[in-house]
Amino acid sequence: MTNRVEYYFDFASPNCYLAYKALPDFFSRDVVDIKPCLLGGVFKATGNQAPMVAFSGVQGKLVYEMLEMQRFIDRHKLDRFKMNPNFPINTLTLMRGLVAIEDRQTDYIETVLAAMWEDEKNLNDPVLVSEVWTAGGFDAAALLEKTQDPAVKSALAEKTGAAVARGIFGLPAFYVGDDMFFGKDRLGQVAEAIGR
Repeated sequence: MTNRVEYYFDFASPNCYLAYKALPDFFSRDVVDIKPCLLGGVFKATGNQAPMVAFSGVQGKLVYEMLEMQRFIDRHKLDRFKMNPNFPINTLTLMRGLVAIEDRQTDYIETVLAAMWEDEKNLNDPVLVSEVWTAGGFDAAALLEKTQDPAVKSALAEKTGAAVARGIFGLPAFYVGDDMFFGKDRLGQVAEAIGR
């Protein structure tokens, strides 16, 4: 039995924010390995769609999904969360930044998550992205340059492809050993799987 959790992650998903923030209620973030992958690329490769699209024609389904989201927010006291009015946001640059960052990964994740899902920043705007990075203590110009590096671009594409090959069809998704757990509501099962 492993005590490591692989967390497949993209800033694009509000549920990735909620799961990340709720992690300490289940287990230490010290046992989590963040696995960046591009949610849009996962959807394209698997034929999946965002719930707001996939369930738009199902009477009552989206209303219930929002109720369950609010229950999760209340249960874990995630009252700083706000649904970004600019959603959906293209996170390609943000995710390349996560791949490019060689240290301070946790600081980077916290900075971007807060900007997107607490402060409602329109991170489709590259000027705002630079401002957020700078405010987080990052060299925005250097980081933006790294996001254009062919090696970083390839690395994100490869990580996304590897996620799909492993069975990922949406996010957040977690692996403990060879066992996959999909969605923020499976964190209790993830905790059981790592024996904590």
